[in-house]
Amino acid sequence: QVQLIESGGGLVQAGASLRLSCAASGRTFRNYAMGWFRQAPGKEREFVATISWSGGDTYYADSVKGRFTISRSNAKNTVYLQMNSLKPEDTAVYYCAASTSGIATMDRAGYDYWGQGTQVTVSS
Repeated sequence: QVQLIESGGGLVQAGASLRLSCAASGRTFRNYAMGWFRQAPGKEREFVATISWSGGDTYYADSVKGRFTISRSNAKNTVYLQMNSLKPEDTAVYYCAASTSGIATMDRAGYDYWGQGTQVTVSS
């Protein structure tokens, strides 16, 4: 079993930056691909970014490309999401997820473990 705990969310103004962290339990973190998803009120959970087990492959949703960066530290069992130039439409609960396949995927169904989420609110 893997536990994922997100942190770093908060209330910021448009144009600001935030860095989300997701700490994972267990010794097999280095084998997992990791992803970030988000869910705004009244909307479905959507893909944001993903990174392969090695960090060699990353993919982003078009809506965040060029503004968000996903990275990982296998030594710290942690994945990060650096969010720059935040917009009000980025407001959502952000979820971290782990895929035991090790392959970066944008498909929500490809993830086996999920965190509880952290709220990000961007005011205009």
